[in-house]
Amino acid sequence: MTDDVKIGLVGFGFGGKYFHAPLLAAAPGVQFAGVVTKSPERQAEVAELYPGVPTFGSLSELKAAGAQAVAISTPAPTHVPLMLEAIELGLAVACDKPFALDAAAARSVVEAAEKAGVKLTAYQNRRWDADLLTVKKLLEAGELGEVFRFESRFERFDTESAPPAAGGGILRDFGSHLVDQALYLFGPAATVYAELDAVEEGQDSRFFIAVRHHSGVLSHLIGNWVEGAPGPRYRVSGSKGSFVLNKPMEGQEALLIEGLNPATAAERWGVEREENYGRLYRGDEGTAVPTERGSWDTYYPAFAAAVRGDGEVPVDPRDAIASMRVLDAARRSATIGQVVSLSDDDQ
Repeated sequence: MTDDVKIGLVGFGFGGKYFHAPLLAAAPGVQFAGVVTKSPERQAEVAELYPGVPTFGSLSELKAAGAQAVAISTPAPTHVPLMLEAIELGLAVACDKPFALDAAAARSVVEAAEKAGVKLTAYQNRRWDADLLTVKKLLEAGELGEVFRFESRFERFDTESAPPAAGGGILRDFGSHLVDQALYLFGPAATVYAELDAVEEGQDSRFFIAVRHHSGVLSHLIGNWVEGAPGPRYRVSGSKGSFVLNKPMEGQEALLIEGLNPATAAERWGVEREENYGRLYRGDEGTAVPTERGSWDTYYPAFAAAVRGDGEVPVDPRDAIASMRVLDAARRSATIGQVVSLSDDDQ
C-alpha cells in the first residue's frame, strides 16, 4: 500500500476555498495536511468545513508538521516569494495562476526548483475542462481537418466589482488560462499582437490577443470583465468544418462553488448537460458533439504521484514560462501598437 502524500494549502480565499481545498480533500493518494492562513476568520472556516485539518501561521510550521508538498493560492504578487520559500524548505510546489508576474520571475523559480531537486508545477486545471477536452478529442480525430483559427474567450458581465487588482487586472488572471490552453493545443508562439483596455492605470479590464503559433494556427484570445453579449467560449475553424461551443460556467467550477467535490458529486462530476453541448458545422445547421467528462480531479493525484517519484508533474513548470512570455509580449504589443516576435523578444 502506497502512503498518502501530505499536501498543504497556502491561502483560503476564493481560490483556496473553492478550487483547491475540495480537490485536495477528495484526492486519492493525498492527505490534506493543513492550511496556512493567519486570518482568524479563515481559520474558523477551515475548522468548520474540514474538521481535523489543522491551520498554520507559516510554511515552516506546515513543513514541521510533516507536509511534503504545498499548493499556493494567494494574491499574485506573493506567488514567487512563497514558491521560493517552499523550495528552500524542500516542499514540492503546485502554484495557482498567474505563476509569476513576468517571464523572468517565472524562470527564476523554475531554475531554483531544478537546482534544489524539488518538484514544481503550475496549477493549470483548465487543461482538464470538459469543453477543452472535447476540442482536444476533435483535433486528435481530425474532425476539423487543418485548423487555421482558434477562438477562445473568458467573458463576464460584472458592473458591481472591479477587475482583480493583484497582478494588474484580467490579462494575467484570465489570460494565464487562455494562453496556456492555446499553447497546450497548438504549440509554441511565434508572434503576438494585443490590445488592452484598462479601467484605471495598470488594471486592465478587456484584452484581445492574437497569437501566431509556429504550427501555423492563429489563436484569438479574448478576455472581458464587462461584456453584455459574450461570444462563444470556443470557435475552432478548420478545412473540414468548425466547432462552436456556447456554454455558461464550466460544470466542475459550478459544482465546487455549490459546495460539492468529486466524491460528493459522484456521477455528476465533470458531466455537462446536453443543452451545453457544442456543435460541429460543415456549412449546415450543425451536429451536436457530446462533451467529454471534465477531470480536474485528476490533477492532485498526478501531483502526488510525481512527489512520490512515480511520474511527471501534471504541468511542466517551463510551460508557465512560455505562457508568461506571451503575456509579457502582449503587454508590450499593446503599448507599442505593433506585432511582437517572441524570437526577438527580450523576455
